[in-house]
Amino acid sequence: MQQDEVSIADIARAAGVSHSTVSRALHDSPLISKGTRVRIQLLAREMGYTPNAIAQSLQTRQTSTIGLVVTSIADPFLSDVVKGVEEVARAHGFSVLLSTSHNDPEQEMAVIETFRHRRVDGILVASSRLTSAYKERLAQLQIPAIVINSQAESQDGHLHWVAVDDYQGAKLAVEHLLQLKHQAIGYLSVGSRPRSAQQRREGYQRALDEASLMGQDAWMVSIPCTEASPEEDVIAGQQGLPLLLAAGVTAIFCANDMIALGVLMACQERGIAVPQQLSIIGFDDIMIAAYVTPALTTIHQPKAELGRIATRTMLDLLHHRPGRDHLLQPTLTIRASTAPPCTSKD
Repeated sequence: MQQDEVSIADIARAAGVSHSTVSRALHDSPLISKGTRVRIQLLAREMGYTPNAIAQSLQTRQTSTIGLVVTSIADPFLSDVVKGVEEVARAHGFSVLLSTSHNDPEQEMAVIETFRHRRVDGILVASSRLTSAYKERLAQLQIPAIVINSQAESQDGHLHWVAVDDYQGAKLAVEHLLQLKHQAIGYLSVGSRPRSAQQRREGYQRALDEASLMGQDAWMVSIPCTEASPEEDVIAGQQGLPLLLAAGVTAIFCANDMIALGVLMACQERGIAVPQQLSIIGFDDIMIAAYVTPALTTIHQPKAELGRIATRTMLDLLHHRPGRDHLLQPTLTIRASTAPPCTSKD
């Protein structure tokens, strides 16, 4: 038979004091003598007392929970972001409710509404698509919200963002290839992440412009995708390779590492040596990038730090401290998938 939960009334009867005395002692109130506090707290532990989270939330108007929306739990990039979120949340006594949207705006809205009904204290959104209606709804809820890696304008102090500089990261990638003396550099992206893909495309084009290189439209390929998923990205890399080879590129900058892995797989199937015949560089620096053959040169995003900073910003807002937006800088990680272009003679 299941034992009934121990209540404050049970502790009060066992200690021979009033309900209010027990409540104050359990909250370590200075209105109760230290000796009485220690005695009641010890008795509560011995009796197996567990505080009622619902009752506490009604008193404090906080549930010590944060809602986190991600596109997919299978995304290796987001797994590190989640790790950073949980690290800071746990250290401050908060729990994280995780839900996925699968890059579906309607599903994203449904998740937000569910979080609202669960009375979360704040919402973190790691999603690639932010519609205007979505942002307006977040502001209407009057719940502090932080958007991770998708820059958006703050609205009424309830929506802030933490992001990595996609434009600068793309410039770093292309500048690395230019330093290796590549003159025909392709850019391969997917349609399911339009905002980051556009910013990275602008950085790509800027690097070419600064090198006085006239880029060709055929060098820039975007594969249509309905879902932002690692599987779709790999397929996009496989589909994009023949298009860029036909355009005569000697190097390919991929909008993320999973696309780059798809390109690597397609190169192996075609017998194309990387980097001897084709250089490949990715974006994100997910864990597997260091373990494929050849190891992938890529742009490193501080993924766990994105999650940590977003959560710290959320805690600032919850403690009525001013929140601010954060733009983190990416770095170049050079591995074995990039080299100077092949200069073999006939």
